Amino acid sequence: MVRPIFDERLPVIDVAPPHDGVRHPYEVYLGQLTGESLRTMRGCLDRLARLLAGVDLDAPGADEIAAGAPLITGDWVPWWQLTYTGTSGIRAVLLDIGWSAAHINKHLSALRRVLKESWRLGLMEAEAYQRAADLEPVSAKREPAGRDVPLDELEALLATCDDTPLGIRDAAVIALVYTSGLRRSEAAALTMTNYLAGQRALRIVGKGNKERTVPISQAAQPWLDEWVRIRGGRPGPLFCALRKGGTLAYRHLSPQTLADLLDRRRLQAGIALPVKPHDLRRTLIGDLLDNGVDLVTAQQLAGHADPRTTSKYDRRGLDTKRDAVDGLRLSRRD
Repeated sequence: MVRPIFDERLPVIDVAPPHDGVRHPYEVYLGQLTGESLRTMRGCLDRLARLLAGVDLDAPGADEIAAGAPLITGDWVPWWQLTYTGTSGIRAVLLDIGWSAAHINKHLSALRRVLKESWRLGLMEAEAYQRAADLEPVSAKREPAGRDVPLDELEALLATCDDTPLGIRDAAVIALVYTSGLRRSEAAALTMTNYLAGQRALRIVGKGNKERTVPISQAAQPWLDEWVRIRGGRPGPLFCALRKGGTLAYRHLSPQTLADLLDRRRLQAGIALPVKPHDLRRTLIGDLLDNGVDLVTAQQLAGHADPRTTSKYDRRGLDTKRDAVDGLRLSRRD
């Protein structure tokens, strides 16, 4: 496939539909993933494929239009043909688009992994793979995305939830996501077996398939108890869909449905600014640190792999730090 070049830093390679029966590194890599990770990394590789096919990702509609051709996906790209010159060019172009460091690094991670599968499949020599994959991650000091949700807004969200099954479910979701600091994908994936009622805790499987146990706050337990009484003890998703009329459909809510749930309640409460699931998570971590919870405990509750990630949510200012050092005592010299 002859492709246009919109940026001279990008490599010139032949981008074409895959041949049947060929084990493609794109499919081999994605075959190792599931759930949210699969959707995220597939999106990253497909976006890079369109970039290599001559689509300017900064242009409106770039994710839908692929240079007038059918929608190009990652299995169109001979990733094994990329050299360090090409991969470093891709990194440079991504930087110019203006995406966040985290978003760029996800794409670079996907690129490194598909290069690794190219080497494992014998499509690249070891040295060529090592050179092409030797890309520095993008670093940037940014505040975590989103905003803190004040207590009066949290209470206003809960006040919109009436005594119907839908209202009780939504209140339980809001209370639990805030007090447990769950990611929206984690909340959507919860099942009845994850709910450890006797321990007042949840067993969470988070990023990287890492498992952690999170206590359920006494503040959230009444809403959750009420929802579980309506839901019943049948195996399946903890938070399930509801049909018209309030009857239960025992299937998982999607992460996007949880986001839509919050937005609907936000509009009903008359809250002007958006409220997203991550805003509740961000608020919890900040509230914990404000209340004197140590960084390691807050990190464990949030499921962060690195305490530096948790520390970004610390909103305590100089006055708090001054109060901390003012509590220190030294004997005066006679």
